[in-house]
Amino acid sequence: MSRKHSLLQACLTPRAQIPRSLAMAVTAGLWIALFAIWCGLTYGGVMPAIFLPTPGAVFEALFRMIEEGTLGRHVFASVEVVVLGFLISSAVAVPVGILSGSFRVVQAAVEPLVNFMRYLPVTSFVPLFILWIGIGAEQRITVIVFGTIFQQLIMVADIARRVPNDLLNAAYTLGASRRDALLHVLLPAALPSIIDMLRVTMGWAWTYLVLAELVAASSGLGYISLRAARGFQVDVIFLAIAIIGLLGLCTDQFFRLLRLRATSWAR
Repeated sequence: MSRKHSLLQACLTPRAQIPRSLAMAVTAGLWIALFAIWCGLTYGGVMPAIFLPTPGAVFEALFRMIEEGTLGRHVFASVEVVVLGFLISSAVAVPVGILSGSFRVVQAAVEPLVNFMRYLPVTSFVPLFILWIGIGAEQRITVIVFGTIFQQLIMVADIARRVPNDLLNAAYTLGASRRDALLHVLLPAALPSIIDMLRVTMGWAWTYLVLAELVAASSGLGYISLRAARGFQVDVIFLAIAIIGLLGLCTDQFFRLLRLRATSWAR
C-alpha cells in the first residue's frame, strides 16, 4: 500500500521522477487506447469509411504501395526536401541569431526585419516561389527555409541573450578575448537550448512540407495525399499522414539523443 501511495505521490508531484516501467506502461496504454477507439469507430460502423478508414485498409494501402515500388520514392523525396531546407535554414539562423543576441549593433540591423518577415504567411509566397524558382525541388526547399528561418533567428537570439553576463565577465577577468568569450563561453552555454530549438523547429519543417508538396509537386508524401484526395482514397491520405508523423518522431528522437550526447554536462 505504501508503494502505491508513493507512486501516486510521484505522479502528482511536479517534476518528480517515476519508474521507467511506469512511464513506458502509460505511453503504451495511451497508444493502445487510441488504436482501440479507431477500431471501434471504423469496424463498429460509427464512422463511414469515406471519412475514416479502418486500420486494415491503411495497412493494405501500405503493402500495396510497397509492392508497387512507389512508397520509397515518395518518402525519400519528402525527407530530402525537409532535411535540405532545415539544414540551410539552421546554417544561417544559428550563427546570425547568436550574433544578434550577443551584439547590439547586429540586433539593431537584423531584428526589425526578422520580426516583420516572421509574421508573413508562408502560403501567400508559394505562388511567388513558383514564379521565381519553378516547380522543382528547389521551390519546396525554399518553402521550408522561409517557414523556419525567421522563427529560428528570433529564438536563437533570445537564447544567446539569456546567457548570464557573469559567465562572460568571469571569462574577461581570466584574460579571455572577446572572440574566446563568444566561442568558448557563450556558445557552449547556449548550445543545449539551441539543440532544443532545433528539435522544435524541425517539427515546423515537417508541417511546411505538406504545404510545399500540395502545390506543383510530382513526388513526396504531400503529393500523394493530394492525389489520393482527388480519388477519395482516404486510406492513402491516412497512410501519408502516419508516415510523416513517424518520420517526425524519428527526427525528434535524434535531437533528443544529440542533446544527451553533445551536452551531457547540462542535464
